[in-house]
Formats: sequence, structure tokens, C-alpha cells
Amino acid sequence: MNTDQNQTNRDADVIVVGGGNAAFTAAHAAATRGRSVILLERGSEDMAGGNSFYTAGATRIVHDGLNDLKSLVEEDPRHATTVVPPYSADEYRSDLEKVTEGKNDPELTEVLIEEITPTLLWLKSLGLKYRLMYERQAYERSDGSHLFWGGLHVGNVGGGEGMIEDHTRVARENGVDVRYSHRAQELLTDKSGKVTGVRVETPEGELELHAESVVMAAGGFEANPEWRKEYLGEGWENAKVRGTPYNQGDMIAAALKIGAAKGGDFSTCHSVQWDALCENNESNRELTNRLTRQSYFLGVLVNRDGERFLDEGADFRNYTYAKYGKEILRQPGSIAYQVFDSQIRPMLRTEEYDMPGISVETADTIGELADKLGINREGFTTTVEAFNSSIDRSRDFDPTIKDGRSADVTPPKSNWAVPLEEGPFYAFPVTCGITFTFGGVKTDTHGRVLNEQGKWIEGLFAAGEMLGGLFSENYPGGTGLAAGCVFGRRAGCLA
Repeated sequence: MNTDQNQTNRDADVIVVGGGNAAFTAAHAAATRGRSVILLERGSEDMAGGNSFYTAGATRIVHDGLNDLKSLVEEDPRHATTVVPPYSADEYRSDLEKVTEGKNDPELTEVLIEEITPTLLWLKSLGLKYRLMYERQAYERSDGSHLFWGGLHVGNVGGGEGMIEDHTRVARENGVDVRYSHRAQELLTDKSGKVTGVRVETPEGELELHAESVVMAAGGFEANPEWRKEYLGEGWENAKVRGTPYNQGDMIAAALKIGAAKGGDFSTCHSVQWDALCENNESNRELTNRLTRQSYFLGVLVNRDGERFLDEGADFRNYTYAKYGKEILRQPGSIAYQVFDSQIRPMLRTEEYDMPGISVETADTIGELADKLGINREGFTTTVEAFNSSIDRSRDFDPTIKDGRSADVTPPKSNWAVPLEEGPFYAFPVTCGITFTFGGVKTDTHGRVLNEQGKWIEGLFAAGEMLGGLFSENYPGGTGLAAGCVFGRRAGCLA
């Protein structure tokens, strides 16, 4: 929408659209440099926080081990007997390139790697709180010590809920005007094409807000079933929405309407194994991330035919979990079953596998378990027998490393193969839970939104899931929040 609004009458210096981690980080960066900021959250206050609210708060950073992290994380008596392997910039880069199959933008990648650790230290200085994620990223060893694994070690105190609480408090302390139930739907521009504000729907009606800069951090389009079907393909309209129901692609559409170029991969997304049958298994603000089922690598995963269909132990969970949701969507009925025996059951993540209302079936035999699940009994028993007999038992089972304890079946299980032998047996029904989409708008490394000619649309920035180019096919756990922090801060420093 074209407007000739006089900039001396603007409502704020900066308008930030969105209410998650990236949006708040951009708001902090702008406010702490003296800019007046309005932050627009589509949800009401009790539905605020974007996708960030639903996360565990895990953030992947570069560090040199526990001593290096002590300046960032809260003290914990377990630190004295904890081993946190260093995670280098080279490892970070390699992990991104590996899981995205080399489709990650190299310039965005380098900025992310270089700036994530100092950005988290800056956020801590403002009042955000971080800790080591013992319950999600470490195993307790026989001597009572803890060993972290998988390159992802740090998270927000209180998870996603604690992160949003901290962000909101810090924003208000720095004078940010946080406005709830404000749905931005259109970008305002002047005759030159410069962005001058947004058109907003509120409970009181429509209004226009004007600013010198607009930072879009309103998420992707994962909550829009029509867009999912159009861009991700047939069947994706049936995926369960893990996070906020408000990420409908409004601001992506608004940016494209004024000439922004698309950025990133619109055809793939972050999707996980998600409780298939639990009541209220979409956008659940009470259970949030507990509806994920992320101990799958310790067991086997079968479909309704009783057949395995992927390598559960191909790599650490942090590098496979975000791509396996789509594999389940392709199975009959878009459902699968994680199966464990009584040996492994105590190792499953308590917060997820002991949650209230969990979907689970138990039985003393594999055949009885198949009957309870309503899956092919003969196919399931044959699968389990072949799996058990093919395991390389000469290797020790060790979940803190890729132990090479494999099962020589098709598909193989490359690591952590434990026979299903000791009843009772447990089966957890899972479906595809979609987290966020990888396609957004094209930006430079400062979050400035570019048009099809590669030129900046003056006054317009993007961060978070709206910034396309970092991820494709898959992503390393904890890089979404990391990118939101880095590029939110970058955008806010220029807006």
C-alpha cells in the first residue's frame, strides 16, 4: 500500500512484526541504541511468543568446553563432574553443510558461526538466562558424572516459556511498546518504494502504524494448510502444527507483494516425530515440546505393515530428528510406532515419554503388541526377528558416541542397535509434527530484504524463520534459535 505519510509523524522509529525470539532480539538491539520501538504480536498476551514459546530453548553455539561456558550458563552443582566436549566453528560449519546437503547460504552461515556466542553473551548481559541442558543433551554415566553429546549443550532457563518471559521483561525495561492482538498484514510504502510502516488488524479495527524501519520476524507458513500443500506437497495439509497457530505466511505474502525476492527452500521444512493420538496435540501451550518423541534412535520405528522404513541410528538425534517427520507422513495413515523393550525404556527422555496423556501401548510379547496396535502381526514379528539376529553384538552399546553397534538389515540401523528381547514391550504412536518452514524472503547478511534485482527494499528487514537461505532438507538442532538471535540483533542494529 502506497502512502505519503510524513516521517516526522511516525509512531516509532522501528516497528518489529512478531513476538518470538528473533523479534525480541531485534527489538532489544534497536531499543538499546536509543530507537523507539513498537513490537506487534498477533496473539493475545496468553497466546504470545510465536514458535519460540513451544521450544526447549536449545541454542547451538561455538565454545571451547565447560570452562568456556561458565561465563554464560547458570551455576549447577553437577558442573564439577560434567564433561562438555568443545564445539568448534569448523564443526558448526560442517554440520550445517552436511544436514542441508550443501544448500546453506555460505555467507549467512559464516555470520551465524562467528556471532552466535557473543550474541548470547550480549543477551545474557541484558537479562536472559541460560543453562546446560542436562535432561536433553547428556547421559549420566555409571560413576555419576555426566557427558554431553551432539554439539548442542546450552538452552534457556525455563525452556521456551522462560525465554519469552525473559525477552518480554527485558523489552519492557528498555522501553519497547509491546502490543498484543495486533496482526500486521500489509506493508506501507512511499512513492519511492521505501517501507514506511504496516497496516494492522486489532480487536478495535484496522489501523496504520508508521516508522522509519520495519523488521519482519513473524515466522514462516507452517500453520497454513493451503500453503503447506502448495509448497511442500500433497499430504502436508495433514501434518500437526507443533507451535503457534499464527504463522500463516502473512508477512511473507506482504513482502512479496511489494517486490521482495523469495529466499531459501520453500519445498522442505523442519518436521519431527510427534505424539499421534494424544488429545490436543497441536499448538499445546501446556505440554509444548513434550509432545515430541526424540528417543527413537534407541529403538526401532515401524509402520502399519510392521516394517522398518529408515535408519533410526544414522547419526546423533540432533542431526536427524528434524527430517524424520516427513518420512512418517509418507507411511500408510501417516503414522508409525517407536518400539522399545524393558532394557531401553528407562533411558527414554522422562519429560517426553512420561508426559500426562501420552499415547502408548504395552504388551508382554511382540505379537501381542502388534495386535494391540492393530498393525500386521506377521510383518512386525518378522521385522523384529530379523533385526535382533542381525545385530553386531561384538560392539558395546554407548549412546554418547556413534558406537557402530549396527543391525545388518534393510534399512540398516547404523548405531545403537539393541535387540528387542525383554518384555514388556512399549510402542509409542507418532505422526508428523511440523515445526517451521525453510522458505522466506531473501536478505543480505544484515537482514536487509532484497528485491529480485538484489537491491535493498529501503526500510525493510527480516529475521528468524522469515529469513530464507540457511536451511534446506534438514537442520542441526538449535540453529533456528541461534539464527534468530544473530540476525535479529543484526537487523535491530541497523533498523
